[in-house]
Amino acid sequence: MTSLRPFGNSDLDVFPLALGGNVFGWTADEAQSFAVLDAYAAAGGNFIDSADTYSSWVPGNEGGESETVIGRWLASRDNRDQVVLTTKVGSHPKFQGLSAANVKAAAEESLRRLGTDRIDLYYTHFDDPSVPVEEIITALDDLVKAGKVRAIAASNISPERLQESLDFSDREGLARYVALQPHYNLVSRDTYEGPLQQVASRAGLAAVPYYALASGFLTGKYRPGTSVNSARAAGAEKHLETERGRKVLAALDTVAEAHGVELASVALAWLAARPTVAAPIASARTVEQLPALLAVADLTLTEEELSLLTVASA
Repeated sequence: MTSLRPFGNSDLDVFPLALGGNVFGWTADEAQSFAVLDAYAAAGGNFIDSADTYSSWVPGNEGGESETVIGRWLASRDNRDQVVLTTKVGSHPKFQGLSAANVKAAAEESLRRLGTDRIDLYYTHFDDPSVPVEEIITALDDLVKAGKVRAIAASNISPERLQESLDFSDREGLARYVALQPHYNLVSRDTYEGPLQQVASRAGLAAVPYYALASGFLTGKYRPGTSVNSARAAGAEKHLETERGRKVLAALDTVAEAHGVELASVALAWLAARPTVAAPIASARTVEQLPALLAVADLTLTEEELSLLTVASA
């Protein structure tokens, strides 16, 4: 069983693959979601990612469906203490933005849906430039002091606002971001590499990339002349039209064949080896999709293989 690893500057220990909860209550119903969560936990997984807005984009949903499913699973398995539970604030249709009042109200709703007394890692989902970082950090610090949140993190934030937030925390002795959730994968590197990654590196933040498999493109199931029935097909297929996308697929094929693993495993292993990355996020709609994701925990690529992928994705 893969051992857990220290997470940035926090006191959390996490599995090297975060299980994305965006599909729970969306493309995976409760029974499917429970099966995936059970299989992930059985493999030693403990790092579950959600957001209060998942899956408000589905007709008939209002947001919070993913948290509700995870909360029911935690209650039915009585395993809350074995899980590092993460969720996000700022994008729920009824709790938009990062004002102090909204952050605190949304946290209470997330705690209720998750059926727990604390959130292990609480992200600001999208930065809200209309709110001073002082107000955001102070609100998050209040939640930490109240014992409702163990550690705080940010997602979708500029390097400047991230640095400003860290500086305020250090200056005032308040809770400090320990992690960053950037959009980052083999076909989307400039969404993280550069100034944002530099701030994360200097501050010792743990990066937890989302879209780690580029909406499924990096699984290799999207090829010229093929048609995939998926809610995310349109987003994935666009990479076939780029030279970078085709080069990345060819490099993934080469490395995957050498290790006898699936392309998704290699794509995640490359990401996991990048500076600052603690654990990529990937979601599974079915138990059958999970082994290729879990394989990242034990797959080590050679320097030559990492270089091949890095050059192909440049």
